[in-house]
Amino acid sequence: MLLRAFVGFLLLASAAAAKGERTGEFDYYVMALSWSPNWCALEGAAKGSPQCDTKEDHGWVLHGLWPQYHRGWPSFCPTSEPQPQRSLTNTMADIMGTSGLAWYQWKKHGVCSGLSARAYYDLSRKAYESVVRPPVFRKLNKTITLPASVVEDAFLKANPSLSRDMITITCRAGHIQEARICLSKDLSPVPCGRDVSRDCSLSDAVFEPVN
Repeated sequence: MLLRAFVGFLLLASAAAAKGERTGEFDYYVMALSWSPNWCALEGAAKGSPQCDTKEDHGWVLHGLWPQYHRGWPSFCPTSEPQPQRSLTNTMADIMGTSGLAWYQWKKHGVCSGLSARAYYDLSRKAYESVVRPPVFRKLNKTITLPASVVEDAFLKANPSLSRDMITITCRAGHIQEARICLSKDLSPVPCGRDVSRDCSLSDAVFEPVN
């Protein structure tokens, strides 16, 4: 009886370990850029995140580079790649705000890329640097409200290779949250899938200034 129960446990454990999508099998990437002052105002400052320290001046930070299907997305894929060391995740803090976010993005999304952690971070930085973050938003000196469409227009003006079906602006709790840009595996802009294209329709979204 005990043997049968033990065998059953092993089978369940094996099934659980095998659950999930196959690494490296996806259609395109979604690069999520988060407006750091808004995240800090909503939750980051209350959590004491170093990203929100007054000595920092983060604007658009890289939330993540996410493997995506045309419908849906993979996450927490099984991988034989080793976990990144702290020294590696620390190198991403300048564009991601914290090394903790870099580690979590690898754990949830990077493992599905088919890349090593170092290669995934290198690609993430390359993606981040491939898009011009509109400088106008860093010039704000007070909290404003604006239509979410204005944020999208600013990205399109700064990046002529983008079209409206390649970017979506999201909101959270009345604030501009993220600009999400769809990229091919070689980081060329591509149209987003329907489940990504969900633009915020607010006409009075809050936008906090950098410090």
